[in-house]
Amino acid sequence: MEPKDLEQQIAGLAVLAEPVRRSLYLYVAGRREEVSRDEAAEAVGVSHALAGCHLDRLADEGLLETSYRRLSGRTGPGAGRPSKLYRRSSGQLAVSLPQRSYELAARILVAAIEKTGAGRHRRALEETARTMGREIGADARARAGARPGKQRLIESAVAALASQGYEPAQVGGEIRLRNCPFHVLASEHQDTVCGMNLALVEGLVDGLQLPGARPVLEPQPGMCCVCVRLGKKRAG
Repeated sequence: MEPKDLEQQIAGLAVLAEPVRRSLYLYVAGRREEVSRDEAAEAVGVSHALAGCHLDRLADEGLLETSYRRLSGRTGPGAGRPSKLYRRSSGQLAVSLPQRSYELAARILVAAIEKTGAGRHRRALEETARTMGREIGADARARAGARPGKQRLIESAVAALASQGYEPAQVGGEIRLRNCPFHVLASEHQDTVCGMNLALVEGLVDGLQLPGARPVLEPQPGMCCVCVRLGKKRAG
């Protein structure tokens, strides 16, 4: 990383040192939909003006992106002015002092696996990911307590996935993963990385012993390629 780029990364993270600004960022980042100033202000407990000042600073630093839309859904005269909306930026910040480049190492390893053209290397990658996933799931199972019910296991799955950076959310009968921890790598080596990703989550669900849960590949814009389908709840 060039010195100028490193300085920008550090400056971007320093912006989050202010408590209200950090709370606003975490709120916006945790939402799937775009957020208005009023919504963010109410969620954090500050004034509209103060929320707008901090949100715009976050946008200036590249941590948030903005758009304009009428929230009423109406158009034409009398529909009102469009509202300024905020969403998490697609960029990322990462600072290591001294600098490390684990992402480069991962890119080299994945490229080497693909260059061999041998299916056995990809199978070995997926099996290793599945084994690591089982270890994460087994640890989450142990933390769930004695004889946990299905909902408790689902909550443990969400917590375990969150600890790995997936930003999971239970939506109906599914656990949706709002972030791909391997985004840059997946954009360059989609098939290999998504296969590894699926195997990791499969292992986690297996180690957790979550009944009826089935991880599947279901790519959606701005989200992880994996979705965990939870199955139907038993009646009674």
